[in-house]
Amino acid sequence: MRKFKLKSEEINPQFIAGLRGNTDYTNVMVTIKTILEDVKENGLTAVEKYARKFDRVATNYELKQISKDAIAAAVANSSGELKDAIIDAHKNIHKFHEMQKAVEYEVETVPGVICGRKSTPIESVGLYIPGGTAPLVSTLLMLAIPAKIEGCERIVMITPGNNGRIDDLLLFAADYCGIDEIYPVGGAHGIAMLAYGAKGITPVDKIFGPGNQYVTAAKMLISTDTEGCAIDMPAGPSEVLIIADDMANPAFVASDFLSQLEHGNDSQAVLITNSDKFISLFESELFKMYSKESRKGFIEKSLENSVVIKVENLNDAVKLSNIYAPEHLIINTKNEEELFDRIKNAGSVFIGGYSPESAGDYASGTNHSLPTSGYAKSYSGVSVEDFRKYITYQKLTKSGLEQIATTIQKIAAFEGLEAHANAIRIRLNES
Repeated sequence: MRKFKLKSEEINPQFIAGLRGNTDYTNVMVTIKTILEDVKENGLTAVEKYARKFDRVATNYELKQISKDAIAAAVANSSGELKDAIIDAHKNIHKFHEMQKAVEYEVETVPGVICGRKSTPIESVGLYIPGGTAPLVSTLLMLAIPAKIEGCERIVMITPGNNGRIDDLLLFAADYCGIDEIYPVGGAHGIAMLAYGAKGITPVDKIFGPGNQYVTAAKMLISTDTEGCAIDMPAGPSEVLIIADDMANPAFVASDFLSQLEHGNDSQAVLITNSDKFISLFESELFKMYSKESRKGFIEKSLENSVVIKVENLNDAVKLSNIYAPEHLIINTKNEEELFDRIKNAGSVFIGGYSPESAGDYASGTNHSLPTSGYAKSYSGVSVEDFRKYITYQKLTKSGLEQIATTIQKIAAFEGLEAHANAIRIRLNES
């Protein structure tokens, strides 16, 4: 874990770039491009080949859709208490996301010219649910619920299986969310299958879901391929930034720090505080808790990426945070609301000592699929809006067209687009 003491004048984007570090995708992209091209050309044969190479599958593995009977059996086999937890989380997430329903409108810009906007769901979407170290039921809820609220006609779920088998609880959650097209496949080859299709599997229009650097690279490449599809966002390694002062409970902060680091080897946690005393108390709690963690292997590696920063004041902490643009931001200070008002860039914010990141990860209601690596400066977290698109339209009467004809013709003439101007003239000259 690295430590810094910063003066106000030392806070700048260059420092943040070095703080976070950047995943070098150069070699990864070369490898992933080969996989994508192979799947594009050879379909299911290529998908199965890479599943045998990278996933936990037998040499005679064949990719098949999870049957309705298998889903029903998984639902029956799932623990009652865990089912209740999923249902409870579903209720809260649904309640928050249903507030994001589309707003459609019409406006008469000038008499006789009516312009409007209608919304329509993206017809076919793919949900990538990570499952390399654990089946992420929570991610399924975060993606499936807004997709169902928006009314997407086809929702396809893929997740790394264990030799063609998916965890019962994950299948229960999928069934509860109304998803029945499910394939036990992950990685870049799974992303390629969603984007390009394969035997009996038609391509989707947009892919959602976080993943490792190989999944992220695959999503980035298919989003720039004219034969590919759209993606939600370029989401990389998970991260949290915590702003704390002497008012914060060091055990609370240490627990938030560790909960982030257990995501994976490449996760990052950052603590910014104005107190040397707090740093000492925090470190004591951190290493006390660390010794008891079950995922020590991940935490040990991700601690190397993590940082504690002492600043002169909390204004500097806010400045640092806005430059870093964290996926998750926790504000645990005396004047937390005041600091929150000045936050410009963050995926999701947790305000106060009793608002751990874990709440948003599972059951408070907000979405946990969020922009990372500084993309919170230009991207929002997943919402219902991401599963829809808008179509604008206009309805003009002849008198309405006359109102704006001169404006159109003048601008068209300036741009040298005579046919555009003629499309106006021919209507106005109609007898």
